[in-house]
Amino acid sequence: MDTPTDGAQVLIDLENMIKTNVAIIDRNKVELKKQKEMLDSALQNDETYRTHNEEAKKAAKQKGATKLQILSQPGNKSLADKVKNLAAEIKEATGALSDYLREYARMSGTNEIETDDGEVREIVYTAKLVKRTSRFK
Repeated sequence: MDTPTDGAQVLIDLENMIKTNVAIIDRNKVELKKQKEMLDSALQNDETYRTHNEEAKKAAKQKGATKLQILSQPGNKSLADKVKNLAAEIKEATGALSDYLREYARMSGTNEIETDDGEVREIVYTAKLVKRTSRFK
């Protein structure tokens, strides 16, 4: 049988693991930035890479101009607007679904739901750690 002190120790251990992982992630981010800068420097010091990079930038500009020209045509503009609106609707519905699922799981006590097509789906959560801003302190 677990005692309250066992639960407290588990919580302390978990907190320590979180803090250790945060420190590792922060340290690795600093190292990654340094290594990326070194790699970028090596690439920029290579004449062939610089030449190809400039050619790629010119091609990207040309591609962008062509895309704008094609999208300015009435039929294509309408399609682009529909795509944009559908993406916005999906994003909004996904946000609402997340809220509904959280409440469903809380009220039902289960993390599964059967959809209309008979498929059983599991409710999963993604947690991440963010720094608090000054307005929350």
